[in-house]
Amino acid sequence: MKGLLTSLITVLTFTGLQAQSPQVTPKLVVGLTIDQLRTDYLEAFSSLYGEKGFKRLWKEGCVFTDAHYQFSTTDRSSAIAAIYSGTFPSVNGIISNRWLDITTLQPVNSTDNAAFMGYYTDETCAPTQLLTSTITDELKIATQRNALVFAIAPNSDAAILSAGHAANAALWFNANTGKWCGTTYYGEFPLWASQYNDRKSVDFRIQNITWEPAYPRGMYTFLPEWRDLSFKYKFDDDKANKYRRFMTSPFINDEVNRLTEELFDKSFTGADNITDFLSLTYYGGNYNHKPVQECAMEIQDTYIRLDRSIANLLDLLDRKVGLANVLLCITSTGYADSEASDPGSYKIPGGEFHLNRCAALLNMYLMATYGEGKYVETYRDQQIYLNHKLLENKQLPLKEVQDKAAEFLMQFSGVNEVYSGYRLLLGAWTPTVFQLKNAYHRKRSGDLFIEVLPGWTVIDDKAAKEKVVRYTHVPSPLVFMGYGVKPAIIHSPTTIDRIAPTLSHFMRIRAPNGCTTAPIKDIR
Repeated sequence: MKGLLTSLITVLTFTGLQAQSPQVTPKLVVGLTIDQLRTDYLEAFSSLYGEKGFKRLWKEGCVFTDAHYQFSTTDRSSAIAAIYSGTFPSVNGIISNRWLDITTLQPVNSTDNAAFMGYYTDETCAPTQLLTSTITDELKIATQRNALVFAIAPNSDAAILSAGHAANAALWFNANTGKWCGTTYYGEFPLWASQYNDRKSVDFRIQNITWEPAYPRGMYTFLPEWRDLSFKYKFDDDKANKYRRFMTSPFINDEVNRLTEELFDKSFTGADNITDFLSLTYYGGNYNHKPVQECAMEIQDTYIRLDRSIANLLDLLDRKVGLANVLLCITSTGYADSEASDPGSYKIPGGEFHLNRCAALLNMYLMATYGEGKYVETYRDQQIYLNHKLLENKQLPLKEVQDKAAEFLMQFSGVNEVYSGYRLLLGAWTPTVFQLKNAYHRKRSGDLFIEVLPGWTVIDDKAAKEKVVRYTHVPSPLVFMGYGVKPAIIHSPTTIDRIAPTLSHFMRIRAPNGCTTAPIKDIR
């Protein structure tokens, strides 16, 4: 009898220990995307950092120093959609921040949808342009909507595309009012966010916010070949654009942190054993989208303040949830604002490539070849859109016209290569074609993509923008931290499309439905 009792006590004790063992999934997953964060800048400015931000990530996290986007023409919308869907624009449909709607020939934003009104904004937004599921969608499905999913970002596209289709809310900063706003697509606006807007939003404080260098001027010794003058910006001095300028400063990241803390204080995010998801976006690009040559000291100070914002975020997560219960993933959008053209005194080859002139001459050539008509519908972002209806009426094979147009465009000064839609979809594989094909969506992209030589400036009069072409790779970091992640520094390249399956693996849910890559399993 004593032996039996001893056995029972042993079994019950062992069962109790099993019941108290750590949960098999994190309580909270945090995806932090830092717009335009660069590994080379991050490492170059390291002497300016404290011990609790980037240096802590490098010490305690699993750090991939070079995470590639496997598609060309990356920008904020296409990058964030790729991170959260685990696939490319060719599949998820988000080819850029803005593209041309082929049916109307009007530019559309990546989250435009007139059917859904905004809260605290006149924007009409929804994730309906995103054609695949996201990590956050799959988490909602796996938990029968019990998981809490929130996204907070400076811009509507970053918030909505990282929130996915089934989130509780996506919140972004209103560039006109300084309030946090949202869309009716996700249902009611969170009460705690409304209360925050009424009492604590930045419009109550912006008149007292001034951006000056955090350290003495002599400590900003990097990027010496470019402008190194000190600066002082008082955002309230420019009444019309104060919030837009504020959004391109590192202070917007502190506002993201403030609203995140309010979320933890006023909701049950990360409070139970059902995994929740928090998508955050920071800004790490140039102030007011100036070329880095004009704001070299500002970009260094931005990284100093980014370091502090990350330190504050890590402290917040530790206090509210405990970092052991949080799986944190930090990465970049993988592109950088256009630099200025090199001064003529250096004699670097270059020139100006005007899209409007190119499109007009192409139309004249096609008229001379096939007869009267408007063969070129429009152009945008180095892409030419042909008039498909006219080609059908004239019974002209699309492939033939695309090929003739490509041959003609190759004769222009500054053109390196021209890729037709047919070539991208069905042509022979090359590394460049692979990158372009991944960025090409047959119902949203143009018929022809013009690859301009490095050093040349592409001038798009219709979009009112200029871009100096550089083929140079922009290295992006990928960091996993918390939830038992093993510290490591990995210099071998990895790819951004592995983030979604990796986070899905550790949440024990399906990967997004367009994702085909394998997870990274050996980070714990």
